Amino acid sequence: MSGIHNLKVQFDSFLIEIGDISYFTARFFKELFKRPFEFKELLNQCYNMGNKSLLLVGITGFIIGLVLTLQTRPTLMEFGAVSWMPSMVSISIVREIGPILTALVCAGRIGSGIGAEIGSMKVTEQIDAMEVSGTNPFKYLVVTRILAITLMLPILVIMGDAIALFGSFLVENAKGNVSFTLYFSQVFDSLEFGDIIPATIKSFFFGLAIGIVGCYKGYYCEKGTAGVGRAANTAVVLTSLLLFIIDFIAVFVTDIFYDL
Repeated sequence: MSGIHNLKVQFDSFLIEIGDISYFTARFFKELFKRPFEFKELLNQCYNMGNKSLLLVGITGFIIGLVLTLQTRPTLMEFGAVSWMPSMVSISIVREIGPILTALVCAGRIGSGIGAEIGSMKVTEQIDAMEVSGTNPFKYLVVTRILAITLMLPILVIMGDAIALFGSFLVENAKGNVSFTLYFSQVFDSLEFGDIIPATIKSFFFGLAIGIVGCYKGYYCEKGTAGVGRAANTAVVLTSLLLFIIDFIAVFVTDIFYDL
């Protein structure tokens, strides 16, 4: 009986947290269109989240391009289909691997950073001080960060895809002596707008999820340093789970439109 009771308590807390995050999201959209607009802080956050994440995203994409090509090439050679390598790699990376891996990397770096930063401000009562001074802390801290990661993530995904394809080209050039022009002409011939547009659109939702969960966990952080660490940790875990759910919904909806 105690096990059933504990399960019920966990399920109730899960539903309550979903409700709280939904309210937090609604408040974000409400505050988004209110004045004043914090353009300076928004640009600062775009720089911190975009430019400072580019190296990590680039290294991840480059390695993914290398590994995917090295792992797939022997199988395609068995079937005499190695000429399809550029098409296969480009579609795999652009449609699925690039967006979801970039989002997971950013969830680890940016989501945890947001949770820890805002959580530290909550614990040290800096957010309360902003309210006393007449500043809207939700507008200044939350809206700018969510909007920044929502705008930056699709750009990071595009950059990561491009670097991953370049890494794949290096393997093909070394193994099969394929020229740069031939490789990327096959890449662009195989890609369609139906591959690029859905991947770009879902990247915006990935960024929105990372920003909302990170800010929510930090904004309602528990007191003490342990609360800050817990906020950063749970932000990454919950965001990662949410990214897979959003990805499944995006793929499911895209598949319906392809059937139509």
